[in-house]
Amino acid sequence: MLINFSVTNFGPIKEQQTLSFEADSSSHLEDYFLIPTKGNLRLLKLGLIYGANASGKTTVLRALEFLRDLVLEPYTKKTSRFDFKPFLFDPQTPNENTVFTIEFLQNNIKYFYELELNNEAIIREELFNFNPNRANVFKRTTDVENEYSEISFGSKIKKSKAIEKSLTANTLWNNTVLGGFLKTNVEQNELKEVTDWFSDYLKALIYTRTDLEAYVTSQIGQSDIKKEDVVNILKKADLNISDIIINAEEKDIPAGVLEIMEKQAGVPKDKLSELKNKGKHTTFDLEFQHTVDENDYTLSFEDESEGTRRYYGFAGLLSMLVHKSALFSIDELEASLHPDLFTHFILSFLMNSTKSQLLATTHNREILSNRDIFRNDAIWITDKSECCSTELYSLADFDTSVIRDTSNVYNAYKIGKLGGVPNLGDHYIDTENEKD
Repeated sequence: MLINFSVTNFGPIKEQQTLSFEADSSSHLEDYFLIPTKGNLRLLKLGLIYGANASGKTTVLRALEFLRDLVLEPYTKKTSRFDFKPFLFDPQTPNENTVFTIEFLQNNIKYFYELELNNEAIIREELFNFNPNRANVFKRTTDVENEYSEISFGSKIKKSKAIEKSLTANTLWNNTVLGGFLKTNVEQNELKEVTDWFSDYLKALIYTRTDLEAYVTSQIGQSDIKKEDVVNILKKADLNISDIIINAEEKDIPAGVLEIMEKQAGVPKDKLSELKNKGKHTTFDLEFQHTVDENDYTLSFEDESEGTRRYYGFAGLLSMLVHKSALFSIDELEASLHPDLFTHFILSFLMNSTKSQLLATTHNREILSNRDIFRNDAIWITDKSECCSTELYSLADFDTSVIRDTSNVYNAYKIGKLGGVPNLGDHYIDTENEKD
């Protein structure tokens, strides 16, 4: 589970901004919002980020996705450059490094990972675990002039000279040590635990344009998601869907696809070998069944409304969030969803999941009008500072002079009392200087 994530000098983020899933001391709705963990750690299931357009909401999610890609998709050439921009509205920050830190639980052990980089190289990298006491797993520094990285393991970590030598050889100056480990045929418990967390628990960011429906359909076709679960979730969403019909068909793999998959970390070797041997892959055609006056009718997926299609993808996500352990990040969660369906999805997740987390950006303000369905520490806001940099904070950061237990958060946010809303000009458009 994710505990904390911080980022500095990335896009519109200048100073370090931290998103935390650590719950405060409030007992409000804790039976639904908190994940059962060993010890005194109190972790939230949900984080919702509000803010005006261009305030940096999506950047927080992109930063987490960028870190995930750094770990799971290591470059194969030293000359490859990282595709990101530092904070540009300052004469100093374009020449300064970007820093990520992340703290998480994997198999009940806490890890802390820190990474510093520029567009060309990983400058510094360090991993600690707490089992139960803090111990350094490894430290990595880079000689930028010679484009060479040095890796040293902590004294309490099991390793061998062969592991250190192999890792150093496979960790290019623009690779993380974790990415180098994924390219190396060695065994090292802590590195495997951490890379497993990034690949298995931290899922790829879901945008409004993400082909989530195809992913869910393939997962159902491969029995990784139960079709019955998705159907039941869709029935409760009042979409008049009684069944889903998936037709599988094998097709030739397009030229070049296997080569791309080979270069991507995280693709199971047995799956890749199977595809190579068959030379084909399975595609799935999706139809929805509707029962009207005891008669069954089918519609192709393309004939359904945009909201129905999007919620089908969410139904698959909800099934995974409930039955597995995962963190999904979703940009603009409310897109194409009625406000009631938005709330229904959030509550279904909170009431049924036990080991998963959901992080999403949203403009849906209606949920803030009902304190029976949110906690202050689960609501985050992005706002722009005077220098146009992103500032991230939660409702729990406000003292009682601004937010009380009886305050109407919806009204407070709407009128700008909490920040995170656009400062708009008047509605008049000057057309006097236009030529006929």
